[in-house]
Amino acid sequence: MGAETTQDALEGASINTNHQVVPSSGKIRQSSKSNQLDSWLVNKMFSISGHPPFSLQLWDGSEFNASPHNTHKLFVTDRQALWLLAYDPEFYFGDLYSTHRLILTGDLVEFLETDYRHCRSYGNKWTDLLQFLRHPPRLNSLSGSQKNIHHHYNIGNDFYSLWLDQEEHQYTCAYYPREDMTLEQAQVAKLHHVARKLQLQPGQTVVEAGCGWGGLARFFAKHYGVNVKAYNISHEQVRFATEKARAEDLDDKVEYIEDDYRNISGTYDVFVSVGMLEHVGKRQYQTLGKVVDGCLREDGLGLIHTIGRNRPGLMNAWIEKRIFPGAYPPSLKEMMEIFEPNHLSILDLENIRLHYAKTLIHWLERFNDNEDKITNMFDSDFVRAWRLYLAGSVSAFKTSQLQLFQVVFAREDNNSIPWSRSYMYEEGH
Repeated sequence: MGAETTQDALEGASINTNHQVVPSSGKIRQSSKSNQLDSWLVNKMFSISGHPPFSLQLWDGSEFNASPHNTHKLFVTDRQALWLLAYDPEFYFGDLYSTHRLILTGDLVEFLETDYRHCRSYGNKWTDLLQFLRHPPRLNSLSGSQKNIHHHYNIGNDFYSLWLDQEEHQYTCAYYPREDMTLEQAQVAKLHHVARKLQLQPGQTVVEAGCGWGGLARFFAKHYGVNVKAYNISHEQVRFATEKARAEDLDDKVEYIEDDYRNISGTYDVFVSVGMLEHVGKRQYQTLGKVVDGCLREDGLGLIHTIGRNRPGLMNAWIEKRIFPGAYPPSLKEMMEIFEPNHLSILDLENIRLHYAKTLIHWLERFNDNEDKITNMFDSDFVRAWRLYLAGSVSAFKTSQLQLFQVVFAREDNNSIPWSRSYMYEEGH
C-alpha cells in the first residue's frame, strides 16, 4: 500500500456495523517520510515483544511484520505517536487509540485478546519494573478516594443508564446460571446468588460498603426483608439511590449514606461489598479489615465481591490513569490482609470471571448501540476510550488476566455455618 493510499484510507475512517474500527478521520498529524531510525524502532519493538501476530503500517505506507496470517493491522498516523508507543506501549496505546492516532483494522476485542495472550508469553520483570516507575500506585487516602470516584462515577447517570441493566443499574459482574439469560435476568440472578450466600433472613441488619446506584440494598430489602445501611462517596449515585428508594417506598428499610467506608459505624448481622474493593488499594486492606471487625456481629456473615488477579500486579496503566484512577485488583494472597489480622475465617470462595466477560459483552453491545447518543453527550474521543476500556476488559477476563472473586467469611469461632453448599442453589427466588 503506497503513501497516498494509506492517507486516503486514514481520512476515510469509520466504524462498521460489526463495530470493527477501520482507518479514521481528521485528526491525522502530518509527518515526513519515515526514516531508518523509525524502521529500526519498529523492528526493535516487534523483536522485543516476540513478533505478535499483527502488522504495523506507518504514515507513509511502510509496513512491518506483514503476514497473510495476520488478521489485524495497526496504522500509526505520525512519528510522535510511534515514539510514544515505543516509550510506554501499555499507557500510550490507549491515549493514541482514543485520539485517532492509532487506527486498527479488524475486531477490537479479538485484537486485544490476541495481544494479551501473546504478551503473557513475553512479559518480563524489567517491563514490570518500568511500569511501576512510570505509574506508581496511588495511596487512596480519604481525599484521594473522593477524587478517584468523582472521576469515574460522577460523569452522569444518563450515560450509564444507556448500557447498564435497566432494572437496578448494576455496574458489577452479573451471574449467568443459564447462558441464554438477558443482562437484566443475569443481574437479578447475581443479587439472589449473593443473598443466598449471605443466608439473609427477614429483620437482619446489613451494612454495604460502596453501594453504586443502590440496587443491591433495595433488592435485599424488597425480596429478603432486611434493613440496609449503604455507604458511598459518589454524590450522584447516592442522590439517585435515595430518590429511587423513596419512589419504591423502601426508605424505611434502606438508608444511603454519602460517606467513606472507613467511617462505617454500628454493628450488623451482615457485611457486604460488591465491586468496591478494587477502589480501596492494597495499602488500605488492613484498615478495611478493622472496619469489618468493628461492625460485624459475633455470629455475622460477610461477603466481598471483587475483580482480582491470580498473582499480584498493577492495573493497566492507561485504565488506571484515564478511566479508573486508584484501581487495584488484588490477588487472593493480598486479600488475606483483610481477614487474617482480624481472625476472620474464609467459608467459601467462587471465581466467576467468565460471567464477567459475558456481562461486559452485553455492556459493550449496548454501548455500541448508543454510540451516537454518547458522542453527543461527550465526543468521539470519549467514545473510543470507553469502547477500548470495555473491549479490553472483555479480553482480560477471557484470557484470565483478571478474575472475579466472591469471598464469604465469618468470625473464626462462629460454628453456625452450613454443612454443605446446597443453600446457595436452592430454588425459591
